[in-house]
Amino acid sequence: MQTTETPYQKHGFIDDIQGIAFGSFMSSVGVLLLTHMGFVTGQTAGLALLISYATGWSFGLVFFIINIPFYWLGWKRFGPRFVAKSFVAVAMLSAMTLILPSYLQFGAVHPAVAAVLIGCLCGAGLLALFRHGSSLGGIGIVGLYIQDATGFKAGWVQLIFDAVLFLIALTLRDPTTVAWSFLGAVVLNMTITINHRKDRYIA
Repeated sequence: MQTTETPYQKHGFIDDIQGIAFGSFMSSVGVLLLTHMGFVTGQTAGLALLISYATGWSFGLVFFIINIPFYWLGWKRFGPRFVAKSFVAVAMLSAMTLILPSYLQFGAVHPAVAAVLIGCLCGAGLLALFRHGSSLGGIGIVGLYIQDATGFKAGWVQLIFDAVLFLIALTLRDPTTVAWSFLGAVVLNMTITINHRKDRYIA
């Protein structure tokens, strides 16, 4: 009996809008829970958080500014379409982290549950962005660049960067908080490492 395989179809414009909006929103909820717990995280968001904790400046504003230099690398390797989508995702996340606290607050959350939930929320958000040709800039762009060029997983690139960032975080947060935070980063990066594979998904 002969079977007919359904050909893969690339995402359309509406698909990309939905995917980028979903990814940005899920990530912003993860960031909101993260700041509620006083946790830190990796990647560019983690760097922005450390600066925000140390200075009192708005996370959204710091995150948006930090990402600007990385767009050059994204433009050079992935082209203007990727950069434009990433710029929109970063801008949406920055805006939502400023707006969401007026509409969403958290009560008591066990740090283990919070760490895993943060990793799942941000991991799902980043996967959606990656699959729609976008990212949250910064180390995400570097990770995708290295994965595309060498095959070394983007999740591992981010995990290495995170390890260095968490060592720095020990100067601003107590070891227990940093340990719970690192659990969240591991969940996030393992989610990306296991699920972001071109041989399993074609966009």
